[in-house]
Formats: sequence, structure tokens, C-alpha cells
Amino acid sequence: MRIAVVGAGAIGGFLAAALIKSGVSVAVVARGTHLAAIQRNGIIVESDLGSFTARVEASDDLRTLGAFDALLLTFKAHQWPEMLGQLRSRSGSSTDVVTLQNGLPFWYVRDPPLRSVDPGGAIGRLFPDDRVIGGVVHVSGETVAPGFVRQSGGLRYVLGGLSRGRDSRVERLTTLFRKAGLAAESDPDIRATVWLKLVNNAGLNSVSVLRRATIKAMLADPEARAQVRLVMSEALLVGQAMKVVADVDVDARIDYAARLNDVKTSMLQDYEAGRRLELDPILGAVIELAERHGVPVPNLRATYAALQQLTASQSSR
Repeated sequence: MRIAVVGAGAIGGFLAAALIKSGVSVAVVARGTHLAAIQRNGIIVESDLGSFTARVEASDDLRTLGAFDALLLTFKAHQWPEMLGQLRSRSGSSTDVVTLQNGLPFWYVRDPPLRSVDPGGAIGRLFPDDRVIGGVVHVSGETVAPGFVRQSGGLRYVLGGLSRGRDSRVERLTTLFRKAGLAAESDPDIRATVWLKLVNNAGLNSVSVLRRATIKAMLADPEARAQVRLVMSEALLVGQAMKVVADVDVDARIDYAARLNDVKTSMLQDYEAGRRLELDPILGAVIELAERHGVPVPNLRATYAALQQLTASQSSR
């Protein structure tokens, strides 16, 4: 089986390196100084699997890398417009597309597509449901330097087909991940799992940026913790209105996050690096669906507005 990891940053770089270490044929798409370092030295990893280096074929253009059985999409969801040209070349092929991104994926709502995720449905037209595997990543990571990634926070990856029940494609990929030492599991209801991860991201990522705090420090602050809880609770209500999730103990989810290794959320890492934030796939999508289903989400709206203002002031400096 040959795999392409499209977006070999902290999460994608570690995943690619782990698969290569286990003997899987992998190529990666990266860019800039990170790509140059990978081409020169391979992907250097510090992780729960140990420290190692994985040599890998790498390019800034998927179209130059040949044929693949599966594409693992680990670039940020808001980067879809700049990746469409490359991924369009795989439309109509038999290659599986695996979404391993924060936020709501393009396949979650197709009719009509969400303007915050897939304006005009351009992505959805490329990849029908029977070509897509949904994924949720419960792993933390950071790019320490070009070509050097550090992973922490566990090795759990959840994969599932978009139709309920067992899926042979998912089982094959799950087996491959497990052979690489990853705690992969197949999920017969990936839609619910994606939404619950979105609930966490909506609260933890956004408030971490507003508070400039790591997860553990943020959740140790009663005021910040209360803010996280309000945002998460509203995101959960939207999922319940859509009938994709049932009742969930938000406080238990917050307690679990507080027990993990103290890390910066990916959104806080992006903010500190001056990179664009995943606001629309994480917050904008929930707000858009709240409008469709008549769910009031004042705290989500206020958080989204505050982050928009913050990033606007950052970019104007």
C-alpha cells in the first residue's frame, strides 16, 4: 500500500514518519524551509514512539509524486483553496481520501454545502462519500524546527467510513496504523466522533488564543475554564439539534483535557507564529449550522468575533 501524507507539519510529519518506520511506502507534501529540510535530512522525530529519523520522498506538489492508494489529508482545513489544484488531479481515481483535520470536514454537510467550509461545493464535487474516510486525531504535536517534529499527548487515531457499519477500507488502514505502533481504531459512527472533537476544539483552541495559555494553565483558571465550558456547551447543542450526538458530560471532557500533557493548542501555535487561524472550519461552521437549526449560540459568536478582531489587528501590524 502506498500512502501520501498531504501536509507534513507536526501531525502529518509524525504520522508519515511512524508509517515509514514500520515499512509502509510513504511520500509527503510539504513546503518552504520545512520541505527543504525534509528533503535534505528526512523527518526528525521526538515522540511517544521514541526519537528517530525517517527518510521520505517529498515535494511541494502532489502531482509530481505518482499514484497512491490513500491520501492522508493533514493540512489545515482553511488551506483547501490552495490545495484544490493538486487534489483535483485525484478526482475520479480509486484513491481513498482520509480527512485528518481539525474542524468540520467538507463531507459533513453536502446539501447545501457550508460556505464556511466548502463554498459552492467545489471540494465535495471532487470526492463523493464512497471515496472518503473520516478521521479524528487525538495527538498533539509541534514543529520544533524545519524538518523536526515533536509529538505528545497519546497515539490515538479514529477512522470511519461515512456510512454506518464496518468498512474494509477502514479496517485495512487501521491495521496499517496499528502496525506502526499507533493506537488506531475503527469507528462505525465517525460523524458523532468528529462532532465531539469539534466541541473540544471550539472551546479549547479558541479560548487558548484569547487567553494566550496552554491547556493545563487555561483549565486551572476558573474564569477561563468557565469560558471554555460555555463555548463547548453551545457547540454540543448544535450537534444535538442536528441529531448527530446525544447528551454528553462537558465537564468530564474538560477534566480529561486538563489531565493530558500540558501543550499549546494548534490554534495558539499558529497565532504565535503569525499564521492564519482555523476560525471558519472550527467556529464558523458551528455558527452557520446553528443558524440553520435555530440554535442560539451567543458565546460562540462572541468568541468568533473576538478572534476575528484579534487576528485582524495582528495582520495590520
